[in-house]
Amino acid sequence: MILALLLAVDAALQPYVKVDASAVVLEHVRVIDGTGAPPRDDQTVVIVNGKLAAQAPPGAQRLDLRGRTVLPGLVGMHDHLFYPMGGAIFGEMAFSFPRLYLAAGVTTIRTAGSIEPYTDLEIKKAIDAGKAPGPAIFISGPYLEGADSFALQMHALRGPDDARNFVNFWADQGATSFKAYNTLTRAELGAAIDAAHKRKLKVTAHLCSIGFTEAARLGIDDLEHGLLVDTEFFAGKKPDQCPNPREALADLAKMDPADPRLAQLIAELVKRKVAITSTLAVFDAFTEDGFRRALVPAVLEAVSADTRARLLQAHVARPTGIWPSAVKLEMAFERAFVQAGGLLIAGCDPTGNGAVLAGFGDWRDVELLVDAGFTPLEALKIHSLNGAIWLGQQARIGTVAEGKDADLIVVQGDPSKNISDLEKVEIVFRQGVGYDPRKLFDSVRGLVGMR
Repeated sequence: MILALLLAVDAALQPYVKVDASAVVLEHVRVIDGTGAPPRDDQTVVIVNGKLAAQAPPGAQRLDLRGRTVLPGLVGMHDHLFYPMGGAIFGEMAFSFPRLYLAAGVTTIRTAGSIEPYTDLEIKKAIDAGKAPGPAIFISGPYLEGADSFALQMHALRGPDDARNFVNFWADQGATSFKAYNTLTRAELGAAIDAAHKRKLKVTAHLCSIGFTEAARLGIDDLEHGLLVDTEFFAGKKPDQCPNPREALADLAKMDPADPRLAQLIAELVKRKVAITSTLAVFDAFTEDGFRRALVPAVLEAVSADTRARLLQAHVARPTGIWPSAVKLEMAFERAFVQAGGLLIAGCDPTGNGAVLAGFGDWRDVELLVDAGFTPLEALKIHSLNGAIWLGQQARIGTVAEGKDADLIVVQGDPSKNISDLEKVEIVFRQGVGYDPRKLFDSVRGLVGMR
Protein backbone atom coordinates (compact mmCIF):
# COMPACT_ATOMS: atom_id res chain seq x y z
CA MET A 1 0.00 0.00 0.00
CA ILE A 2 2.78 2.44 0.91
CA LEU A 3 4.67 1.67 -2.32
CA ALA A 4 1.52 2.21 -4.37
CA LEU A 5 0.95 5.57 -2.70
CA LEU A 6 4.53 6.68 -3.39
CA LEU A 7 4.21 5.67 -7.04
CA ALA A 8 0.95 7.63 -7.34
CA VAL A 9 2.60 10.71 -5.87
CA ASP A 10 5.55 10.39 -8.24
CA ALA A 11 3.24 10.01 -11.23
CA ALA A 12 1.28 13.13 -10.32
CA LEU A 13 4.34 15.34 -9.97
CA GLN A 14 6.80 13.77 -12.41
CA PRO A 15 5.85 15.87 -15.48
CA TYR A 16 7.02 18.99 -13.62
CA VAL A 17 10.16 17.56 -11.96
CA LYS A 18 13.63 18.45 -13.19
CA VAL A 19 15.77 16.96 -10.39
CA ASP A 20 14.61 13.84 -8.55
CA ALA A 21 17.24 12.17 -6.39
CA SER A 22 17.53 11.45 -2.70
CA ALA A 23 20.93 13.17 -2.66
CA VAL A 24 21.86 16.15 -4.85
CA VAL A 25 24.98 18.32 -4.85
CA LEU A 26 24.82 21.82 -6.31
CA GLU A 27 28.39 22.73 -7.21
CA HIS A 28 30.12 26.05 -7.95
CA VAL A 29 27.09 28.15 -7.00
CA ARG A 30 26.79 31.58 -5.51
CA VAL A 31 24.79 31.43 -2.27
CA ILE A 32 22.54 34.18 -0.95
CA ASP A 33 21.58 32.67 2.39
CA GLY A 34 18.60 34.95 3.17
CA THR A 35 20.02 36.43 6.38
CA GLY A 36 21.11 39.64 4.66
CA ALA A 37 24.75 38.53 4.69
CA PRO A 38 26.89 39.09 1.56
CA PRO A 39 26.75 36.38 -1.11
CA ARG A 40 29.34 33.59 -1.02
CA ASP A 41 30.81 32.56 -4.36
CA ASP A 42 31.82 29.10 -5.61
CA GLN A 43 29.95 27.21 -2.91
CA THR A 44 28.67 23.64 -2.67
CA VAL A 45 25.10 23.03 -1.47
CA VAL A 46 24.18 19.49 -0.47
CA ILE A 47 20.62 18.13 -0.32
CA VAL A 48 19.97 14.76 1.33
CA ASN A 49 16.44 13.40 1.78
CA GLY A 50 14.87 16.82 1.39
CA LYS A 51 17.17 18.58 3.89
CA LEU A 52 20.29 20.71 3.53
CA ALA A 53 23.26 18.67 4.68
CA ALA A 54 26.98 19.06 5.35
CA GLN A 55 28.14 16.09 3.29
CA ALA A 56 26.85 14.10 0.35
CA PRO A 57 26.68 10.31 0.37
CA PRO A 58 28.37 8.30 -2.39
CA GLY A 59 26.44 8.28 -5.64
CA ALA A 60 24.77 11.66 -5.14
CA GLN A 61 23.62 13.46 -8.27
CA ARG A 62 25.93 16.39 -9.01
CA LEU A 63 24.95 19.56 -10.87
CA ASP A 64 27.54 22.07 -12.08
CA LEU A 65 25.76 25.41 -11.62
CA ARG A 66 28.44 27.95 -12.51
CA GLY A 67 26.94 31.37 -13.09
CA ARG A 68 23.89 30.55 -10.99
CA THR A 69 22.79 31.74 -7.58
CA VAL A 70 21.06 29.66 -4.93
CA LEU A 71 18.76 31.47 -2.49
CA PRO A 72 16.00 30.45 -0.08
CA GLY A 73 12.52 29.90 -1.42
CA LEU A 74 10.34 32.97 -1.06
CA VAL A 75 7.77 33.06 1.74
CA GLY A 76 4.68 34.87 0.42
CA MET A 77 2.71 36.32 3.32
CA HIS A 78 -0.23 37.81 1.39
CA ASP A 79 -0.62 35.19 -1.31
CA HIS A 80 -4.27 34.45 -1.98
CA LEU A 81 -5.54 31.51 -3.99
CA PHE A 82 -8.27 33.67 -5.55
CA TYR A 83 -8.36 36.35 -8.26
CA PRO A 84 -10.72 39.27 -9.07
CA MET A 85 -13.34 38.36 -11.66
CA GLY A 86 -14.99 41.80 -11.84
CA GLY A 87 -17.98 43.22 -10.02
CA ALA A 88 -16.41 42.63 -6.57
CA ILE A 89 -16.57 38.85 -7.14
CA PHE A 90 -13.51 36.66 -6.65
CA GLY A 91 -12.82 33.29 -8.26
CA GLU A 92 -10.69 30.49 -6.83
CA MET A 93 -7.64 29.72 -8.98
CA ALA A 94 -7.31 26.24 -7.49
CA PHE A 95 -5.32 24.85 -10.42
CA SER A 96 -3.27 27.77 -11.71
CA PHE A 97 -2.16 29.74 -8.66
CA PRO A 98 -0.37 26.96 -6.69
CA ARG A 99 1.64 26.17 -9.82
CA LEU A 100 2.47 29.81 -10.50
CA TYR A 101 3.65 30.38 -6.94
CA LEU A 102 5.91 27.33 -7.08
CA ALA A 103 7.22 28.17 -10.56
CA ALA A 104 8.30 31.60 -9.32
CA GLY A 105 10.15 30.14 -6.35
CA VAL A 106 7.51 30.92 -3.74
CA THR A 107 7.83 27.71 -1.74
CA THR A 108 5.67 28.77 1.21
CA ILE A 109 2.55 30.96 1.34
CA ARG A 110 0.12 32.31 3.89
CA THR A 111 -3.23 32.81 2.17
CA ALA A 112 -4.07 35.96 4.19
CA GLY A 113 -7.84 35.57 3.90
CA SER A 114 -9.98 33.01 2.11
CA ILE A 115 -12.99 33.22 -0.19
CA GLU A 116 -13.35 29.43 -0.59
CA PRO A 117 -11.88 28.07 2.66
CA TYR A 118 -12.76 24.44 2.05
CA THR A 119 -11.13 24.61 -1.38
CA ASP A 120 -7.99 26.12 0.15
CA LEU A 121 -7.89 23.32 2.71
CA GLU A 122 -8.29 20.64 0.04
CA ILE A 123 -5.56 22.22 -2.12
CA LYS A 124 -3.23 22.11 0.86
CA LYS A 125 -4.08 18.46 1.49
CA ALA A 126 -3.39 17.56 -2.15
CA ILE A 127 -0.03 19.33 -2.15
CA ASP A 128 1.00 17.85 1.19
CA ALA A 129 0.08 14.37 -0.08
CA GLY A 130 2.16 14.78 -3.24
CA LYS A 131 -0.89 14.73 -5.50
CA ALA A 132 -0.42 18.25 -6.90
CA PRO A 133 2.48 20.69 -7.31
CA GLY A 134 2.49 23.83 -5.20
CA PRO A 135 3.97 25.60 -2.19
CA ALA A 136 3.55 24.74 1.46
CA ILE A 137 0.33 26.52 2.47
CA PHE A 138 -0.49 28.14 5.79
CA ILE A 139 -4.26 28.52 5.65
CA SER A 140 -5.97 31.69 6.84
CA GLY A 141 -9.65 31.39 7.68
CA PRO A 142 -12.42 33.23 5.84
CA TYR A 143 -12.39 36.99 6.31
CA LEU A 144 -13.48 38.46 9.62
CA GLU A 145 -15.78 41.11 8.16
CA GLY A 146 -18.57 43.27 9.49
CA ALA A 147 -21.82 44.54 8.02
CA ASP A 148 -22.14 46.37 4.69
CA SER A 149 -19.02 44.92 3.09
CA PHE A 150 -18.41 45.54 -0.61
CA ALA A 151 -17.59 41.83 -0.99
CA LEU A 152 -20.69 39.66 -1.31
CA GLN A 153 -18.77 36.47 -0.64
CA MET A 154 -17.92 37.35 2.97
CA HIS A 155 -19.90 36.49 6.09
CA ALA A 156 -21.02 39.56 8.07
CA LEU A 157 -20.22 39.17 11.75
CA ARG A 158 -23.14 39.76 14.12
CA GLY A 159 -21.18 40.86 17.16
CA PRO A 160 -18.32 39.70 19.42
CA ASP A 161 -19.84 36.30 20.20
CA ASP A 162 -20.18 35.56 16.49
CA ALA A 163 -16.54 36.59 15.99
CA ARG A 164 -15.37 34.20 18.72
CA ASN A 165 -17.47 31.33 17.36
CA PHE A 166 -16.26 32.04 13.82
CA VAL A 167 -12.60 31.84 14.87
CA ASN A 168 -13.10 28.66 16.87
CA PHE A 169 -15.03 26.93 14.09
CA TRP A 170 -12.46 27.64 11.40
CA ALA A 171 -9.55 26.87 13.70
CA ASP A 172 -11.13 23.43 14.14
CA GLN A 173 -11.23 23.06 10.35
CA GLY A 174 -7.51 23.78 10.00
CA ALA A 175 -7.05 27.54 9.76
CA THR A 176 -3.68 28.60 11.17
CA SER A 177 -4.31 32.37 11.16
CA PHE A 178 -7.11 34.85 10.54
CA LYS A 179 -7.53 38.10 8.66
CA ALA A 180 -9.88 40.90 9.66
CA TYR A 181 -11.26 43.21 7.00
CA ASN A 182 -12.86 46.57 6.34
CA THR A 183 -16.09 46.99 8.27
CA LEU A 184 -15.95 45.00 11.52
CA THR A 185 -16.13 46.82 14.86
CA ARG A 186 -13.45 47.12 17.53
CA ALA A 187 -15.48 44.83 19.78
CA GLU A 188 -15.63 42.17 17.06
CA LEU A 189 -11.93 42.49 16.27
CA GLY A 190 -10.98 42.31 19.94
CA ALA A 191 -13.10 39.20 20.46
CA ALA A 192 -11.57 37.54 17.38
CA ILE A 193 -8.02 38.33 18.53
CA ASP A 194 -8.71 36.96 22.02
CA ALA A 195 -10.21 33.76 20.61
CA ALA A 196 -7.33 33.24 18.17
CA HIS A 197 -4.67 33.88 20.79
CA LYS A 198 -6.27 31.33 23.11
CA ARG A 199 -5.73 28.83 20.27
CA LYS A 200 -2.12 30.11 19.88
CA LEU A 201 -3.05 31.48 16.44
CA LYS A 202 -2.40 34.92 15.01
CA VAL A 203 -4.56 37.62 13.45
CA THR A 204 -3.71 40.05 10.69
CA ALA A 205 -5.93 42.67 9.07
CA HIS A 206 -6.67 44.92 6.13
CA LEU A 207 -8.50 47.57 8.11
CA CYS A 208 -10.70 50.55 7.38
CA SER A 209 -13.24 50.93 10.21
CA ILE A 210 -10.44 50.59 12.78
CA GLY A 211 -7.17 52.51 12.84
CA PHE A 212 -3.77 50.90 13.16
CA THR A 213 -3.12 52.27 16.64
CA GLU A 214 -6.49 50.95 17.87
CA ALA A 215 -5.78 47.54 16.36
CA ALA A 216 -2.32 47.39 17.89
CA ARG A 217 -3.75 48.10 21.33
CA LEU A 218 -6.30 45.32 20.80
CA GLY A 219 -3.40 42.89 20.30
CA ILE A 220 -3.29 42.44 16.50
CA ASP A 221 -0.24 40.51 15.26
CA ASP A 222 0.13 41.96 11.77
CA LEU A 223 -1.29 44.73 9.56
CA GLU A 224 -1.64 44.23 5.84
CA HIS A 225 -0.62 46.68 3.10
CA GLY A 226 0.94 49.24 5.41
CA LEU A 227 0.06 52.88 5.85
CA LEU A 228 -2.11 53.30 2.75
CA VAL A 229 -5.10 51.54 4.34
CA ASP A 230 -4.79 53.19 7.76
CA THR A 231 -7.72 55.57 8.22
CA GLU A 232 -6.82 56.94 11.66
CA PHE A 233 -5.42 60.16 10.17
CA PHE A 234 -8.55 60.93 8.14
CA ALA A 235 -10.16 64.10 9.50
CA GLY A 236 -13.71 62.75 9.17
CA LYS A 237 -13.02 59.35 10.73
CA LYS A 238 -15.79 58.08 13.04
CA PRO A 239 -15.41 55.19 15.50
CA ASP A 240 -16.12 51.75 14.03
CA GLN A 241 -17.00 53.23 10.64
CA CYS A 242 -15.12 52.83 7.38
CA PRO A 243 -14.81 56.20 5.60
CA ASN A 244 -14.86 56.44 1.82
CA PRO A 245 -11.57 54.70 0.92
CA ARG A 246 -10.80 57.06 -1.97
CA GLU A 247 -11.30 60.12 0.20
CA ALA A 248 -9.23 58.64 3.02
CA LEU A 249 -6.39 57.74 0.64
CA ALA A 250 -6.44 61.16 -1.00
CA ASP A 251 -6.17 62.76 2.42
CA LEU A 252 -3.41 60.41 3.51
CA ALA A 253 -1.35 60.89 0.34
CA LYS A 254 -0.84 64.53 1.32
CA MET A 255 1.08 63.56 4.46
CA ASP A 256 4.77 64.29 4.72
CA PRO A 257 6.79 61.12 5.47
CA ALA A 258 8.45 63.15 8.24
CA ASP A 259 5.12 63.87 9.94
CA PRO A 260 5.69 63.14 13.66
CA ARG A 261 2.36 61.31 13.82
CA LEU A 262 3.84 58.60 11.60
CA ALA A 263 6.84 58.23 13.89
CA GLN A 264 4.44 57.86 16.84
CA LEU A 265 2.47 55.18 14.99
CA ILE A 266 5.61 53.27 14.10
CA ALA A 267 6.84 53.42 17.68
CA GLU A 268 3.52 52.00 18.88
CA LEU A 269 3.62 49.15 16.36
CA VAL A 270 7.22 48.26 17.14
CA LYS A 271 6.60 48.38 20.90
CA ARG A 272 3.69 45.97 20.54
CA LYS A 273 5.55 43.72 18.07
CA VAL A 274 3.01 44.24 15.27
CA ALA A 275 4.37 43.21 11.87
CA ILE A 276 3.59 45.01 8.61
CA THR A 277 2.96 43.11 5.38
CA SER A 278 4.30 44.96 2.35
CA THR A 279 2.16 44.53 -0.78
CA LEU A 280 3.76 47.13 -3.02
CA ALA A 281 3.00 45.25 -6.23
CA VAL A 282 -0.77 45.62 -5.94
CA PHE A 283 -0.46 49.36 -5.23
CA ASP A 284 2.13 49.96 -7.96
CA ALA A 285 -0.23 48.37 -10.50
CA PHE A 286 -2.62 51.30 -9.94
CA THR A 287 -0.02 53.69 -11.37
CA GLU A 288 0.31 54.05 -15.13
CA ASP A 289 3.91 52.86 -15.25
CA GLY A 290 3.31 50.10 -12.72
CA PHE A 291 0.33 48.72 -14.63
CA ARG A 292 2.38 48.66 -17.82
CA ARG A 293 5.30 46.92 -16.10
CA ALA A 294 2.99 44.33 -14.55
CA LEU A 295 1.57 43.27 -17.93
CA VAL A 296 4.70 41.53 -19.16
CA PRO A 297 4.20 39.01 -22.00
CA ALA A 298 4.38 36.05 -19.60
CA VAL A 299 1.48 37.48 -17.56
CA LEU A 300 -0.64 38.02 -20.67
CA GLU A 301 0.12 34.45 -21.74
CA ALA A 302 -0.95 33.08 -18.36
CA VAL A 303 -4.39 34.70 -18.29
CA SER A 304 -7.49 33.58 -20.17
CA ALA A 305 -8.58 35.31 -23.37
CA ASP A 306 -11.41 37.14 -21.60
CA THR A 307 -9.14 38.26 -18.78
CA ARG A 308 -6.49 39.40 -21.26
CA ALA A 309 -9.03 41.49 -23.14
CA ARG A 310 -10.22 43.09 -19.91
CA LEU A 311 -6.68 43.92 -18.81
CA LEU A 312 -5.68 45.35 -22.19
CA GLN A 313 -8.84 47.45 -22.32
CA ALA A 314 -8.05 48.84 -18.88
CA HIS A 315 -4.53 49.58 -20.12
CA VAL A 316 -5.76 51.89 -22.89
CA ALA A 317 -6.19 54.91 -20.62
CA ARG A 318 -4.94 55.00 -17.06
CA PRO A 319 -5.23 58.30 -15.16
CA THR A 320 -2.26 58.91 -12.88
CA GLY A 321 -4.29 60.25 -9.96
CA ILE A 322 -2.84 60.08 -6.46
CA TRP A 323 -1.25 56.65 -6.71
CA PRO A 324 2.36 57.65 -7.54
CA SER A 325 2.60 59.90 -4.48
CA ALA A 326 0.75 57.35 -2.34
CA VAL A 327 3.18 54.57 -3.32
CA LYS A 328 6.16 56.79 -2.51
CA LEU A 329 4.66 57.53 0.91
CA GLU A 330 4.14 53.82 1.55
CA MET A 331 7.73 53.07 0.57
CA ALA A 332 9.01 55.72 2.97
CA PHE A 333 6.77 54.35 5.74
CA GLU A 334 8.09 50.82 5.26
CA ARG A 335 11.71 51.99 5.34
CA ALA A 336 11.08 53.95 8.53
CA PHE A 337 9.28 50.99 10.11
CA VAL A 338 12.23 48.67 9.48
CA GLN A 339 14.74 51.28 10.65
CA ALA A 340 12.80 51.51 13.91
CA GLY A 341 13.10 47.75 14.42
CA GLY A 342 9.77 46.58 12.96
CA LEU A 343 9.27 43.20 11.29
CA LEU A 344 8.40 43.80 7.63
CA ILE A 345 7.09 40.79 5.68
CA ALA A 346 5.77 40.71 2.11
CA GLY A 347 3.32 39.16 -0.33
CA CYS A 348 1.90 39.89 -3.75
CA ASP A 349 -1.88 40.17 -3.09
CA PRO A 350 -3.12 39.04 -6.55
CA THR A 351 -6.27 41.17 -6.44
CA GLY A 352 -6.60 44.90 -7.18
CA ASN A 353 -7.09 45.59 -10.88
CA GLY A 354 -6.05 42.08 -11.91
CA ALA A 355 -2.59 42.99 -13.18
CA VAL A 356 -0.87 41.20 -10.28
CA LEU A 357 -0.70 37.40 -10.58
CA ALA A 358 0.54 34.71 -8.23
CA GLY A 359 4.32 34.40 -8.39
CA PHE A 360 4.85 37.21 -10.87
CA GLY A 361 3.63 39.62 -8.21
CA ASP A 362 6.04 38.19 -5.64
CA TRP A 363 8.96 38.94 -7.95
CA ARG A 364 7.63 42.46 -8.43
CA ASP A 365 7.26 42.89 -4.65
CA VAL A 366 10.93 42.18 -4.10
CA GLU A 367 11.94 44.53 -6.92
CA LEU A 368 9.75 47.31 -5.53
CA LEU A 369 11.31 46.90 -2.09
CA VAL A 370 14.62 47.64 -3.78
CA ASP A 371 13.03 50.65 -5.48
CA ALA A 372 11.91 51.73 -2.01
CA GLY A 373 15.51 51.92 -0.84
CA PHE A 374 16.23 48.48 0.60
CA THR A 375 19.28 46.66 -0.72
CA PRO A 376 18.59 43.53 -2.78
CA LEU A 377 19.82 41.40 0.12
CA GLU A 378 17.51 43.20 2.55
CA ALA A 379 14.56 42.82 0.18
CA LEU A 380 15.18 39.10 -0.21
CA LYS A 381 15.39 38.68 3.55
CA ILE A 382 12.05 40.49 3.97
CA HIS A 383 10.43 38.09 1.49
CA SER A 384 11.99 34.92 2.96
CA LEU A 385 13.38 34.83 6.50
CA ASN A 386 11.05 37.52 7.87
CA GLY A 387 7.99 35.64 6.68
CA ALA A 388 9.33 32.44 8.22
CA ILE A 389 9.83 34.27 11.53
CA TRP A 390 6.20 35.48 11.60
CA LEU A 391 5.02 31.94 10.86
CA GLY A 392 7.27 30.54 13.59
CA GLN A 393 9.02 28.39 10.98
CA GLN A 394 12.48 30.02 10.95
CA ALA A 395 14.11 26.83 12.27
CA ARG A 396 12.89 25.01 9.16
CA ILE A 397 12.71 27.49 6.26
CA GLY A 398 13.69 31.05 5.29
CA THR A 399 17.47 30.70 4.98
CA VAL A 400 20.01 28.42 3.35
CA ALA A 401 21.46 26.56 6.31
CA GLU A 402 22.38 23.00 7.24
CA GLY A 403 19.47 21.04 8.68
CA LYS A 404 16.75 23.15 7.12
CA ASP A 405 14.29 22.04 4.46
CA ALA A 406 15.76 22.17 0.97
CA ASP A 407 13.37 24.88 -0.22
CA LEU A 408 15.61 26.70 -2.66
CA ILE A 409 15.60 28.76 -5.85
CA VAL A 410 18.30 28.43 -8.49
CA VAL A 411 18.51 31.49 -10.75
CA GLN A 412 20.77 32.56 -13.58
CA GLY A 413 22.82 35.60 -12.62
CA ASP A 414 23.26 37.46 -9.33
CA PRO A 415 20.18 39.04 -7.68
CA SER A 416 22.42 40.75 -5.12
CA LYS A 417 23.67 43.00 -7.93
CA ASN A 418 20.66 42.96 -10.25
CA ILE A 419 17.45 42.15 -8.44
CA SER A 420 15.61 41.39 -11.68
CA ASP A 421 17.78 38.26 -11.98
CA LEU A 422 15.34 36.83 -9.42
CA GLU A 423 13.01 36.25 -12.37
CA LYS A 424 15.53 34.01 -14.17
CA VAL A 425 14.47 30.90 -12.27
CA GLU A 426 15.92 27.62 -13.57
CA ILE A 427 15.08 25.18 -10.76
CA VAL A 428 12.83 25.43 -7.71
CA PHE A 429 13.53 22.93 -4.95
CA ARG A 430 10.77 22.18 -2.50
CA GLN A 431 11.75 19.71 0.21
CA GLY A 432 14.55 18.52 -2.04
CA VAL A 433 12.51 17.90 -5.21
CA GLY A 434 13.67 20.12 -8.05
CA TYR A 435 10.80 21.46 -10.17
CA ASP A 436 11.03 22.83 -13.69
CA PRO A 437 9.52 26.34 -13.63
CA ARG A 438 8.99 26.44 -17.39
CA LYS A 439 6.86 23.30 -17.34
CA LEU A 440 4.82 24.65 -14.44
CA PHE A 441 4.25 27.96 -16.22
CA ASP A 442 3.32 26.17 -19.44
CA SER A 443 0.79 23.97 -17.63
CA VAL A 444 -1.35 26.99 -16.72
CA ARG A 445 -1.04 28.98 -19.92
CA GLY A 446 -4.33 30.77 -20.62
CA LEU A 447 -6.00 29.51 -17.44
CA VAL A 448 -5.74 32.38 -14.94
CA GLY A 449 -9.21 33.89 -14.66
CA MET A 450 -10.77 30.47 -15.29
CA ARG A 451 -9.32 27.96 -12.82
